[in-house]
Amino acid sequence: MAGKLQGRVALITGGARGIGAASARALAEAGAAVLITDVLDEDGEKTAAAIAATGARAGYVHHDVREEAAWVAAVGEAEKRFGGLDILVNNAGIFAMKPMMATTIEEFRHMQAINVDGVFLGMKTALPAIGKRGGQWPGGGSIINLSSVAGLTGAAFAVPYNASKGAVRLMTKGAALECAQLGLKIRVNSIHPGVIDTMMGQKVMDDFVAAGGGGPNEVRTNVIALHPLGRLGAAADVANAVVFLASDDAAFMTGSEVVVDGGMTAR
Repeated sequence: MAGKLQGRVALITGGARGIGAASARALAEAGAAVLITDVLDEDGEKTAAAIAATGARAGYVHHDVREEAAWVAAVGEAEKRFGGLDILVNNAGIFAMKPMMATTIEEFRHMQAINVDGVFLGMKTALPAIGKRGGQWPGGGSIINLSSVAGLTGAAFAVPYNASKGAVRLMTKGAALECAQLGLKIRVNSIHPGVIDTMMGQKVMDDFVAAGGGGPNEVRTNVIALHPLGRLGAAADVANAVVFLASDDAAFMTGSEVVVDGGMTAR
């Protein structure tokens, strides 16, 4: 894997921890300069510093993905620090499990603002910057949007989350077709993880417990059983898919759904 992204610059939202941090590390190991963005400043700074300590180029900026001005600033920072932008990983997102009848419209809109508006604004803002450099690479530039298995199948008590991740799935396809039709050398693909053993994955299980799904050990056993491979995913499993889609190995892939779910949706 080392070196396949040499000379490229990546921006990873929600990169302070979990899948985002693992993706930032994997992209850096493959040779990319990485700009981590998040609202978790302490964790973000630590993650960037740890990557930089390996000799890779890495930095961190505070970034609220709901704000268009913050997106303009983040993309500008990538260009200023590292000379351009080639890869965007729209990873920032939130999860909540709650009965639909108990969910307020404000809660629904808050989830869409982060999970949907953030992805739209990221693609819109990054396209010109990535387009400037896409011709340098055989596979062009790359936008990778983190959706979920919840963007492919429904889940009770997660209607707002389903709505947001389904939107990411189809926005990805629309953006992929638009980039191709406009002749931009930018591929746009989505990744659909199952339950990953991160803080957000733990929140999924905690919400099951709170909803009366059983005790913590029982819920964890039941969630693992949803994955035919017999385990939860690791953040590195998703990060490896991010590096693949960012690289020229995926040069003939755009508008694709890469499912990293241990067989969860194969049933």
